[in-house]
Amino acid sequence: MIQKNYFSDLIKLALTILFFSVSWSFTSSNTTVPVNVGVIFDDLTSGSAKTWLSCFKTAVSDFYASNHYYKTRLVLHIRDSKGSFVGSAAAGSRLKLALLNMFIDQDFHFRVHWDAAIDLIQNEQVQAIFGPTTSAQTNFVIHLGEQAHVPIISFSATSPTLTSLGSSYFFQFAQNDSSQVKAVSDIVKAFGWSQVVPICIDTLHGRGVLPFLADALQEVGTGIPYLSFISSSASDDQIVEELYKLMMMQTRVFIVHMPTHLCSRLFTKAEEIGMMSEGYVWLTTNVITNRITSMNSSVVDSMNGVIGVQTYVPRTGELEKFKLRWRQKFKNDYPDIVDVELDVYGFWAYDATFSIAMAIEQVIGTTSSFGFQTPNASNKSTDILGSLPVSPYGPRLLKALSTTRFLGLAGDFILIDGQLQSSNFRIINVNGGGARTIGFWTPENGLVSKMSSPNSTCHLEPVIWPGESLLVPKGWEIPTKGKKLRIGVPVRDDFTELVKVTIDTTAYTTDVTGFSIDVFKAVLGMLPYALPYEFIPFAKSDGTKAGSYDDLCYQVYLGNFDAVVGDTTIRANRSLYVDFTMPYAEAGVVMVVPVIDTNKRSAWAFFKPWGWDLWLATLISLLLIGFVVWVVQHRTNEDFQGITARQEVGNVIWFAFSTMVFAQRERVDTNLARFVMIIWLFVVLVLTISYQASLTSIYTVEKLEPTVTDIKDLLRKGENIGYIPTAYTYEMLRQVGFEDSKLMALGTMEAIDEAFSRGSENSGIAAFVDEVPYTKLFIARHCYKYTMIGPIFESDGHGFVFPKGSPLLSDVSQAVLEVRGLEKILNLEDKWFKKDSNCRDFTNLRVSFIYRQIYLLLATCVISLVAGVLLLYYKYWRKDLEKTDGPGCPALDWSPKLIFTENSASSDPVGLQALPTD
Repeated sequence: MIQKNYFSDLIKLALTILFFSVSWSFTSSNTTVPVNVGVIFDDLTSGSAKTWLSCFKTAVSDFYASNHYYKTRLVLHIRDSKGSFVGSAAAGSRLKLALLNMFIDQDFHFRVHWDAAIDLIQNEQVQAIFGPTTSAQTNFVIHLGEQAHVPIISFSATSPTLTSLGSSYFFQFAQNDSSQVKAVSDIVKAFGWSQVVPICIDTLHGRGVLPFLADALQEVGTGIPYLSFISSSASDDQIVEELYKLMMMQTRVFIVHMPTHLCSRLFTKAEEIGMMSEGYVWLTTNVITNRITSMNSSVVDSMNGVIGVQTYVPRTGELEKFKLRWRQKFKNDYPDIVDVELDVYGFWAYDATFSIAMAIEQVIGTTSSFGFQTPNASNKSTDILGSLPVSPYGPRLLKALSTTRFLGLAGDFILIDGQLQSSNFRIINVNGGGARTIGFWTPENGLVSKMSSPNSTCHLEPVIWPGESLLVPKGWEIPTKGKKLRIGVPVRDDFTELVKVTIDTTAYTTDVTGFSIDVFKAVLGMLPYALPYEFIPFAKSDGTKAGSYDDLCYQVYLGNFDAVVGDTTIRANRSLYVDFTMPYAEAGVVMVVPVIDTNKRSAWAFFKPWGWDLWLATLISLLLIGFVVWVVQHRTNEDFQGITARQEVGNVIWFAFSTMVFAQRERVDTNLARFVMIIWLFVVLVLTISYQASLTSIYTVEKLEPTVTDIKDLLRKGENIGYIPTAYTYEMLRQVGFEDSKLMALGTMEAIDEAFSRGSENSGIAAFVDEVPYTKLFIARHCYKYTMIGPIFESDGHGFVFPKGSPLLSDVSQAVLEVRGLEKILNLEDKWFKKDSNCRDFTNLRVSFIYRQIYLLLATCVISLVAGVLLLYYKYWRKDLEKTDGPGCPALDWSPKLIFTENSASSDPVGLQALPTD
């Protein structure tokens, strides 16, 4: 019995010990460690702050509802930067006051954020701080976190300058602004806009993204002619003033990067003054589009036609459930606020809470008590930041946060170097009081039409542009009330046919003419719009040129000129800072050399058309044809019968040679002879035509040949070469190998001609090297004394100069090509490159050489006349000798006898009785 009671008591004792052990274990497992975390808002009375605060609280509740076994519990300590402390806020301290005095020259709100952060670190001993909400405010607080080893976690500050501070205790859980610049530039590239104007808030947040944006735009060939900054405290009048300034510019593509409270006023005023009409393009960054659901409906209506880059948040079942829970909680907390929508910043706040809760559980979950290390009281340092308490868990929290990975509401939560890796974007088009998706952008595929199909087309959906237009704006316009284009023109001393500037000092007028000017005016006539302009000579006050062509082009880069029109050569070094249109003049560098006429003309030049062999063959053919026809005809045809053999030979030769000019008088009455004559007359026709053509060429066409054809021959012989001082041909000649002593700078055409006349051996030149337009003018003025050889060097020709990325460049280049394809450019060349009126016309017959033939004919006639008279004297001298033979003969009469008869007038029409023949 005693033994039985003993065992019973022992069992009861064991059960009691077990009960208390379980109870103690259960009680021990429910002991939690509170961990203070600070949250700093800009204005807790705003709807956005209440929305984000609700997301923080919902996140804490949801996290520990699903992780109830965690030992740590986050305790949120809320601070309002406007000075309203929520929760267990403590009073200020001497340290806080000292810090405020140190930054007394800074903005009040920045000092208040220091105030809130100091209070949270010193009095609440928070292990992490969420916020502040803006980039400029966060920039101040980061230094405190670095000193106190307290992570500063931003869920809404997106400026890339924050990460550039290099603070290991700063975590950017929001999407960095620099991640969207490629998306923006790809949109600009897709629509082919050559220039854009960024409009930014004049703060650290606004300026921080500009270097990244400029680089991205430069990669796609888009320029930024102007940067527009608007102060956060700007009045409506100041905003309108800046908008009017933009309206007066050519660029019509604007990229807006500023908070919603400022952009709301910007778009409202832009609509009022007509800048939300057709022809304008407005792009916005995700700073605006991420919060478009919280913007006033009237403001959204004023943004019709805007294209925006918005952070892409995948729609998941967990996200939709969270929205329902959050909406119910927000309604309970703030029953007076209706129509509130969540944005991505609320999602990032929710995910940020999860990440810090995980990290704190990992680092502090096994610690029952913890606190900050108080600075050594003996430290006499006057460094205010050095007096802050330091968290011993800071380094471990950094490591834990950096390695945190999970699927959050906004997508995959991954940190690299303290920055959230989120780079996918949705492209939206604001219209009809809301935003519709027109495409997506990813770092891997760029612009795509569907996020679910990475290989889908890169074209965006149709866009409704400002003014309800469906046509893609060209991105620039000529302002109707804007200033004229300031076009610089060079001042030349010679070759003024290309550009000539005439300044009337009395009437204060400037007249600019020339081939280049006329081409430019013709190009403007091809443009589909009017382009007001004014020519401004690049000259000093005395009218002389103000610098070289490189200096003139650089004035465009400096903004002193909007363009340059003139004989400006397209060169690589100039294209580094300006753009050129397509060339409007013939390209190439040629060499001008004297010519010599190798077609020597003399009195015997009529023998030149044929060679000796053809002359001999023709002579033999003539004699052969005459002999053949005589053989066939002389027995039956009296025309081929002579009294003596000498007359027979004379008739044959005369007949043969008369056929050469188709002047034969003898009849050909046999078929055989006629057949021979038909063949011969055809041959004579061919020979005559050939002879006439060759002879005409000899007397009317010069056979000009250059004195030299290769520039290397000049280099080898050591000849002198001329060039224009302002041209770049000097550099080319030096590269070929010419020494300075062999190069002569000649500024005028008269000087060039004179140097040619002297020759290289008399301190002149043997050749002149320059571009085609200049050599054309020189040769036109000096006729056919010179000729062009080449091109010997390549060049890109002459073009018009515009600033880098000018929207006019493509239209003007297209117009240049159209003008060059028309007859108009030929008419302009004929007008300005015409020959000098004093030039001889070498295409006419050379009269001097014809005179030589006349002289030859006269000489032949005189010789024939003398020979005839001698023969006449000889004949009558013989007759007189025969009559006076024998004694008593009368004296000889050596004169010819002229016998007149009484009826001479009727028998001899000349009145001279012909003497009887032998």
